[in-house]
Parts: sequence; structure tokens; C-alpha cells
Amino acid sequence: MTTPVVKGAAYVLVHTPDMVMHYGTTCSVEHEINPESEFLKKVPNHLRTYEEAVRYAPNQAYIGNILPDDLHDIEKPWYKNLMEGANADGKMGEIAPQDELYIVMKLSDAFDLVMLEKEFTAAGKEKLLKKPYFKETELAVLGTGYDSVEIDERVKKGAEPLLYNGKLVGCVKAAHDRDRNLTAHIMTENIVSKASAVMAFKNLIYKNNIDAESIEYVIECSEEACGDMNQRGGGNFAKAIAEVAGAKGATGSDTRGFCAAPAHALVNAAALVKSGVYKSVAIVAGGATAKLGMNGRDHVNKDMPIIEDCLGTFAILVTENDGVSPVLRTDIVGRHTVGTGSSPQAVMESIITKPLDRVGLKIVDIDKYSVEMQTPEITVPAGAGDVPLANYKMIAALGVKRGDLERTAMNDFIKNHGMPGFAPTQGHIPSGVPFVGAAKELIEQGKISRAMIVGKGSLFLGRMTNLFDGVSIVMEKNPGKKEETQAVSKEEIKGMVAETMKEFAAFLLDGK
Repeated sequence: MTTPVVKGAAYVLVHTPDMVMHYGTTCSVEHEINPESEFLKKVPNHLRTYEEAVRYAPNQAYIGNILPDDLHDIEKPWYKNLMEGANADGKMGEIAPQDELYIVMKLSDAFDLVMLEKEFTAAGKEKLLKKPYFKETELAVLGTGYDSVEIDERVKKGAEPLLYNGKLVGCVKAAHDRDRNLTAHIMTENIVSKASAVMAFKNLIYKNNIDAESIEYVIECSEEACGDMNQRGGGNFAKAIAEVAGAKGATGSDTRGFCAAPAHALVNAAALVKSGVYKSVAIVAGGATAKLGMNGRDHVNKDMPIIEDCLGTFAILVTENDGVSPVLRTDIVGRHTVGTGSSPQAVMESIITKPLDRVGLKIVDIDKYSVEMQTPEITVPAGAGDVPLANYKMIAALGVKRGDLERTAMNDFIKNHGMPGFAPTQGHIPSGVPFVGAAKELIEQGKISRAMIVGKGSLFLGRMTNLFDGVSIVMEKNPGKKEETQAVSKEEIKGMVAETMKEFAAFLLDGK
């Protein structure tokens, strides 16, 4: 067996202001029940420009241009104190505009369901050709596009519109005329999730100099479900994404667990590599259109911009030990079991303290905890509070209860072992994994030794159980020793066989 390591991570945000109005559930439900509401009239005036989204400090932390802790030094509110000189191209990913997403949606469209206008297609193709990870041969499948009249007619017949700066530039058709799981709206959600995941996967491959064909398995862990009336969530997003991203040597499957799914996927990837089943496993997730503008009503009421205007995506690669990259400690895995209970303390003990106890570590031995990393400027105005801070207070309290730290040291612990929230509220996206890339960087630079990645999920949302969920795993500094996947090398085996044959031959000669 070999030690699994985090070989690379990538994070992409896609700024989608037009989708807030049409696909985010807060606005779309309001359209249905109260189309003339004052809230809907105000929404357009509270949508950010692409440049404002790029300059928003938490977004810069998400794509790796600043560290999460750097947010401590930026004046709040962050949406008013935008960063100067911010770059859309990140160290670990990028902030992409909405028009590029539409082009990748068409690129990811296997059944000719996406229609884009001719001029829009030509302009979008030119933009993608400037990306280092798209080749002209890949973009040839885009075709020349459609006349605007054709698109308008399709929308009148029930296709879902694709708007750019308020103008109709395309649409998504239904995949079946009677199947409620293949409606135009559901196909839009799924194609957006697939396409945005492709963008993250492409960034992972390019920014980490990875051979796409070396990836053997893909785990997709978003919150969408693709399937038809006979198998509503049958999948498989993973192989569909791998196909477009060029991972020809990969197979894969989907993992679902609401917000906890990415942490489950990270544990599963580590286990697959540790066991030797696969040498290289990618986990990937696209964005959720339904979550766009989810807290928009509260943001508008407080005269704020609607900050939930970006789809969040990520991709992480776990491989065999390279002697450098941070290791994933498969012996330090926390899990919220069926019998754990639902109290906050019980949940935290199951995923934080119990796995540490098994290996004799204290709470203070973990340098950084990455929990539910939602940006507080999104959740506080909606009455949900500062979610990361609440988690860190609970971890600190457990530390005091166990004697791992003094009560007077709680505030220092929260600042030093925690970090400000910096991820979009895309459900599965904030839960632990946004920090994997930054943790890799900090560990490799010797600034920290260990980080715990924590995923928590609300399984009761599916109305199948009242249970919560939670899982965690620790990233740790690589000791620098590259293990052999076999206890004995092939050359040693050959030598042993040859020596045995010589001894056997000598035995036969002596017997004569």
C-alpha cells in the first residue's frame, strides 16, 4: 500500500448575474407566486458587475490569489472595500464570466440541447481560444450557432432562455417531451453543473501540469442528479465531465451527501489510492444554479449587492505518494454515525475529537480547521450568523472541556486555528474542501504541519431521514520518503527466484 497525497487542487467561480433572476430558486419561486413583487423589481439594481465580483476579496481567496487569513487585514464590509489590482486569473483557478460558461455548456452538450446565437458563438469561441487549456480541435464541435429567430421560437415553445446582459443569446431545450426529469429546466441545471465542473477540471490539469490521461478514476460530488423517469439520479456526471476534460483513461461515479459529499469523496479517493485500486483519483463538483441569489431577499432589504451571484466549482487530484505533496491520513478520519445524535456537541465530537483521540493528538495539534467556509457577508444579513466562526467556537469549547487549551486562550485559538469564511453558499462547495489548495501550499512551505478538512451535511433536506452527516480527514506534511507500492521490488523478486532455482538444482545434483 502507498500513502495517498493531494497532488493538486483547482477552484473556479463563474459570475452568472442573469441566472440569479431566472434559475435561483428565491427569484424563480417569486416569479411564480408574485411576479409583480417589489423584490423582483429591485433585484437588477443589486446585481454586481463582473469586475466587482473579481475584486471581491473572498473570491480572490477562493481562487488562491490571497490566503484566507489575509481577509483579516482587509476592511469590512468586503463588498464595499473591493481589492485594487485583483486578477481574474488565480493561482489555483479563475473567475470566469457568464458568456464563457455558455460556450462551455455547448461544448459539453452531447445531445444538441443547447442553442447559441451565431455572433455570440463566434465571439465566445475566440475568447476560449485564448485560454491555454482549450484547443481549437475541441472547439470545432461548437459549430456556427443559430439565428436569433430560431432561438426565440424555441423559447416560446418552452425552452429555457440563456440571457447575457439581459439579452437572449441562447436556450436549452427539453430532452424529452413527456419525461419530467428531462425538462428544459432540469437539463439546464445539469448542463450548467457539468460545464462548470469541466472548467474546474481543466484548471486542475493545466495549473498543476497533470497529464489528463494519467487520471484513472473520477468522483463527482455535486448536489445535482442526472437521470430519466426510470432512474432519477442514476448519473453519471463523473464520466461525462471526464470525457469533455480529456481524461480518456478514467472511469468514475457520483457521490451524493448534500454538503458533506465533497469530504466523503476526498476520503473515498484517499482510500482508493491507499488500497492500490487506482493510482490517480480526481474529485470534482460543478455549481448549483438553484443556490444563486438564495439569500438575495435579505441582501436587497439591507441595500447590499446580491453576493450569491457566482457558481462555485472545484477539482482535487489525489495520487500515490510523490514524497512532496501533503499526505491524507486515512487513519485520522472522523465520521458522524447513525447513532451519534444530532446535538452540535455530539456532531463535533464525532468528526473532530474522536479521530484525534485514536492517534493520540490534541485539538491544538491541528494547525488549521476547514469547516463550513461560507462567506459571512452572505449569511449574517440572512440571520444565519457567521457559520465558520460558530464552528470554531464549538471546537475551541471542546478543547477547553478536554483540557487541550485554557479558556482564556479560546479567542487566540479561533484566530490561529480557524480562518474567515471565503466560499460561496453553493451547498456542497463550502464544506471543507475550499481550503485544500491553500492547505497544500501552506504545508509545502512549512508554515503549517496539519489541516483537518471537515464536511457537514443536512440529510434531512431529502425527507428520507432526520439525520445530520459529517466526515473529516487530516492533511499532513509529507515526511519525504517515497514508499514502494510493493514490499519487494520486481528486480529483487527476480533475484530471489534465480537464487532459489540454483539451490534447487544443487539439491538435485547432490541427491544423485
